[in-house]
Amino acid sequence: MVRRLRHTEKGGWQWWVLAGIVALVAVLSVVTVFVAQHKHRHKGGSSSSSSSSSSSPISGGKIPPANAQPPAASVSYPPSQDSGGTVYAKYAEPLKISLQFFDIQKSGKLPPDNPIEWRGDSALSDGSDAHVDLSGGMYDAGDYIKFGFPMAFTATILSWSILEYRKEYTATQQLHSVTGSLKWITDYLIKAHASENELYFQVGSPRLDHACWERAEKMDTARPSFKLDPSHPGTEVAAETSAAMAAASLVFRNDDPSYAQTLLSHATQLFAFADKHRGSYTASFPSDQLYYNSTGFEDELLWAASWMFYATKDSKYLAYATGKLAQLSAGWEKAPAWFSWDDKKPGIQASFSTLSQTFYDVMVRSSLVKYGKTAEHLVCAFLPQSPTASTNRSTGGLLWVSQRNAVQHAVGSAFLAVVYADYLSSSGVKQFRCSGNSFAAKDLRAFAASQADYILGENPMSKSYLVGYGANFPQQLHHREASIPLDAATGCKDGFRWLHASAPNPHVATGALVGGPFQNDSYSDLRDNTMQNEATTYNSAAMSALLVALYANGPILPTAL
Repeated sequence: MVRRLRHTEKGGWQWWVLAGIVALVAVLSVVTVFVAQHKHRHKGGSSSSSSSSSSSPISGGKIPPANAQPPAASVSYPPSQDSGGTVYAKYAEPLKISLQFFDIQKSGKLPPDNPIEWRGDSALSDGSDAHVDLSGGMYDAGDYIKFGFPMAFTATILSWSILEYRKEYTATQQLHSVTGSLKWITDYLIKAHASENELYFQVGSPRLDHACWERAEKMDTARPSFKLDPSHPGTEVAAETSAAMAAASLVFRNDDPSYAQTLLSHATQLFAFADKHRGSYTASFPSDQLYYNSTGFEDELLWAASWMFYATKDSKYLAYATGKLAQLSAGWEKAPAWFSWDDKKPGIQASFSTLSQTFYDVMVRSSLVKYGKTAEHLVCAFLPQSPTASTNRSTGGLLWVSQRNAVQHAVGSAFLAVVYADYLSSSGVKQFRCSGNSFAAKDLRAFAASQADYILGENPMSKSYLVGYGANFPQQLHHREASIPLDAATGCKDGFRWLHASAPNPHVATGALVGGPFQNDSYSDLRDNTMQNEATTYNSAAMSALLVALYANGPILPTAL
């Protein structure tokens, strides 16, 4: 289904009247249709000379009536600067590289064709302390803890990118890779959801795990399992896992409908569990406040409801995502939030801004308008030339919000920008306004490309922050497996000599996206610099999503939503 939006460009009645007079002699009936369409599209509009942002958001028909036929897009992006398409094709190589990191992070019994020769089976007895098979899944970063919260978010972002850009994944010959990595995660999430109201959200203790520096294949550290249940709620984790499974069910529903239905059944139960038994997982398990400390679970509930709506088309989920909780927690018309594993509001805003308001009741329509307005304010904050541009940038132009893992907000925001741009383009919308200034979809794509290009080496350090890409990428990634030679005989404690070694890692962790620079664009490539030099799966998911979106040439989104 092609996403479409209706744009509320305002004014211009004189032009239409003149055009009607000119055409009246020949095609009076056609004029009548044009006038009627014009009145429908511009209802409630005001003068286009207003200096404020347009009063109505861009909106459209992600879920049109059953008998509706999606229109062909009337506007596409300008062609590449040469006939070979190199402007877009340049993102194919880093996309392939980015996706390889997921193979490095796999836990459990690896498939025979796993392409990482220095990785082997690991943590095969995970879950044995709880008599549950929790092998599989992915390690989140440079250590060996399996955190379910960011792992589920990784799956949700991968799914979203596949749903929007399956054609581009196919064109770059990466569809098998990305869907394989996604399924590796969702297979684990199915195991982790042991019963209707039980979700294992973590394997491994940070205290025990961080006391060692060893290869995953050789570790004998105790790996306790941690479970959410009605007595120990974790709404944000259960809701994000629901979102991940609902989104993935859409990815697999044509090729493997039975598996997709299994995912959707788990997603449905997890959403009910998350909503009924509310409470933050870091309140139930305070030790995790030092790692993935959640700032609230309301955004995950709304996020999960949105994906449940897309997966089921059940209007109760849309009512939930636009109802009372949204009024309190959706961040409507507030300062822009930054899309990350902890904050899903920008993702919901960008996604819901495309829903048509036509087919819903007045309360839902009102909420969709607010989502749309907020999404427009969000993308206006991304654009450096916008009057409302965010000042959260590095000196060299990277969107920069925090010292630790700075790139996560840049790649997440850039992905939302290019997806939103493609929603505009596929709808024939030529421009939108930021405090009276006009911008086009190409401006959002240019911003997104600037963030990707910065990360790939066009920055004051001339440093590629994607390991394996370019001539100057990080050599001392904070990553145990990559830092220890394959034939090294090391145990828990003596392996720390590899952490403090001055030589480059013996293994290149291809596709790892490190945390990136400080706000002054400086960066230190040292293995113990976890603030700047550690990679995560959710970084790679967002980077892969951004790169495949940028690869898209003249996007018309054949979305599966």
